[in-house]
Amino acid sequence: MIGASIVYAAPRPMDLGALNAIARNETISVTVALKLSDLAGAESMMERVVTPGDSMYLKFLTPAQVESRFGPNEADVARVIATFGAAGLSAQRATSTTLTVTGKPATFEKVFQTSLHQFAVSATAKAPASTFRAAVGTPVVPASIASVVRGVIGFNTNPIYQAHVVAAPTKLGGAPVSRVVAGSSSGAATGNEPGFLTVQDFADLYDVNPLYSRGVTGKGQTLAIVTLANFTPSDVFAYWKSLNLKVDPNRLKVVDIDGGPGAPGDVSGSIETSLDVEQSGGIAPSAKIIVYQAPNTNQGFLDAFAQAVHDNKADSFSSSWGEWELFNNLATSPVTDEFSHETVSALQATHEVFVVGALQGQSGFVSSGDCGAYDAFEQEFPAFDPLSVDSPGSDTAITTAGGTTLPGLQQFNGPNGIISINVPTERVWAWDYLEPLCNALGQDFVTCGIFPTGSGGGISVFFPLPIYQFGIFGTQLSQPNQTYTNPFSTPMVTEATLPAHFPGRNVPDISFNADPETGYVIFYTSDGVQFPAGFGVQTFFGGTSFVAPQLNGVTALLGQNAGHRLGLLNFELYNLSRFGFLFGSHAPIHTISAGDNWFFNARNGYSPAVGLGTMDVFNLSKLMH
Repeated sequence: MIGASIVYAAPRPMDLGALNAIARNETISVTVALKLSDLAGAESMMERVVTPGDSMYLKFLTPAQVESRFGPNEADVARVIATFGAAGLSAQRATSTTLTVTGKPATFEKVFQTSLHQFAVSATAKAPASTFRAAVGTPVVPASIASVVRGVIGFNTNPIYQAHVVAAPTKLGGAPVSRVVAGSSSGAATGNEPGFLTVQDFADLYDVNPLYSRGVTGKGQTLAIVTLANFTPSDVFAYWKSLNLKVDPNRLKVVDIDGGPGAPGDVSGSIETSLDVEQSGGIAPSAKIIVYQAPNTNQGFLDAFAQAVHDNKADSFSSSWGEWELFNNLATSPVTDEFSHETVSALQATHEVFVVGALQGQSGFVSSGDCGAYDAFEQEFPAFDPLSVDSPGSDTAITTAGGTTLPGLQQFNGPNGIISINVPTERVWAWDYLEPLCNALGQDFVTCGIFPTGSGGGISVFFPLPIYQFGIFGTQLSQPNQTYTNPFSTPMVTEATLPAHFPGRNVPDISFNADPETGYVIFYTSDGVQFPAGFGVQTFFGGTSFVAPQLNGVTALLGQNAGHRLGLLNFELYNLSRFGFLFGSHAPIHTISAGDNWFFNARNGYSPAVGLGTMDVFNLSKLMH
């Protein structure tokens, strides 16, 4: 969770030495991701099943059909399992594309020609002291099976993913800030004031109510939340009850992945899981919900997505966690290289899981991040951040959620009286519009701490431009002169020069309100670390982490209304832009032409600041049958 304050890198971890010496008899596990036998064919089919007029339109595949046509060859899988068994490791099939491999540290080191070490991180104001393991050399997959293995994920157990939830600041640059709530107003039609919005206000804002009036509430649909923190189920039921929503008391199921994330807690990000369930389940009150919760590691995140897709029970899923797509833990450990080690393997393996989900008709949503055009800011020193985008949002087989600020008057108590800021129209969410408040406090936007908070967006330098973005005016190439400098080296060394003019995947795709200043309430039980202990109603919360579960809930409504699964929505959404459906009073998407995300400007059409715009849910439902 971030707010309006400069986020510096975590403390440099201490190498405690070889894991084999510290925990010789400990049994550890990793996930071995297997390659799809025909990834190109699977990606082509992913498009065909959502393309009207194609002979495969809406003929989504069963898991057995996906495995038969595109999955790993069974003989190859058996060979991989046998290879690990002969080396002294135990390998079991977890999903169609993943194996869980367990054994002793020394055996893993021998098989993968690497060395595992234990690291310690000292406590900070935001996190307790912790330890993790990591490989200090590039793991090498045995040559006999390398051709069928996508990657090995799990040697590094450092929690690297961030929850994309943001609280409105109580201080700017150390100076207290308070809002004149009674004087603030939304320029949009909502029943509650900004900062106190609920899913019912969301329905007013984005034209959901006509579906409710027709009895469309998500009945017969199942949605999933993929998360890296536990939560208190009574919180989400209390939220729905407060809005008089009629929900099945047995609608919620929790699935622990890799042992689960542990007990709920503020530092772990439990408030994220609470809001994800509250928002998605509140928008679609008749839908069933499955929460896949895993430890905050590359392995846990991949395994949770893989299980949600493998189970195939959810018609849609969302997650609001992420990291810079090329983040390599330089802020926390010296053990990986972003271009050749575990991070890349995880990106590739997760992509193939998303492709399988889309083939099955599952619609997936993730948040774009909350650091504007500078996603790496969330994990590094701000002075050394390149333009960067969030993962898994940069993946081409997922729909990525951006954020806006609602129009209206915002008023704050300043040192010399009330400071009024008027937002005339819905705009890209970035707190640059709060600069007048910073100026009144005698601070620039950096010392004030508002930079670069806002809707994540930009151009991937890992995933190429997907076919659904071909010909979309407003997409861009990656910018030149973008480098990552390691702030820990002496002298500081440029560790990576990002590709210039790369024709990469543009994010986000679609947006809703995400600004905490025009944001929402969360019902949440705190352990007392970041909030008062016990149950409370938190106000003025936002972040693109709200938008991903909102899209998840909306898709449950669209799915019920259409009478079938929808698959990857990106092809449909971009075709609406391509064929001129974004204009007029009945437009399914309203473009956002005001504001920026600290680098990319909004325009009348697609932009890497806010995507295609905001969704008019009822108008879109009329086009999806």
